[in-house]
Amino acid sequence: MTTPIQTSTLTATSTDYGYVRVSTVQQHEDRQVIALLEHGILRRNIFVDKQSGKTFDRKDYQRLLRKLKPGDCVFLKSLDRFGRNYDELIDNWRVITKEKQADIVVLDFPLLDTRVKNQDLTGRFICDLILQIMGYLAEMERLMNRQRQAEGIAVAKAKGVKFGRPALERPEAFHFVYETWERGEISGRSAAKALGIAQRTFIIWASEHSATVSE
Repeated sequence: MTTPIQTSTLTATSTDYGYVRVSTVQQHEDRQVIALLEHGILRRNIFVDKQSGKTFDRKDYQRLLRKLKPGDCVFLKSLDRFGRNYDELIDNWRVITKEKQADIVVLDFPLLDTRVKNQDLTGRFICDLILQIMGYLAEMERLMNRQRQAEGIAVAKAKGVKFGRPALERPEAFHFVYETWERGEISGRSAAKALGIAQRTFIIWASEHSATVSE
């Protein structure tokens, strides 16, 4: 009687990835890539996007998400390279750490390291707490900026400061051209051309003048 051969279950090894983002194609990603390479990340495992941080709908980031498996780790040079919209940043952080069951390490912020290190506090709980605090502070800063902007505009208006484009002064020939146009002797386009203004501007002026005369 032959003994059946027992096959061992192979466990997939974890992979370290790097993620790099610059805002425009004119910016260089070299500094971030070098930092990741120095940390031992293979160049083929570094994903680079040249796109705004306001959204996570980025080609290479989405490719990275599809590759992630439990136990993998994503290394970032700094948190703002991950994203600038803190609501989406926190959501995507949770996608990686909770749904994908992978880890994240931010090189410039050692506390943001979700890898569990024995009994110390630099694990996922403290990272989630820090992210929540940072998101709250970012939202408060946005609200304060809006409030300061609104207060500044209110003060400026109280001092007589005008916002928007300054109104064009009507040339001296306006009344003559307007009366000619009103009699139907020239078109609105010709009237505007004679005054050196846009046709829409002439129509607005004509409407305003007509309303003033009829009062």
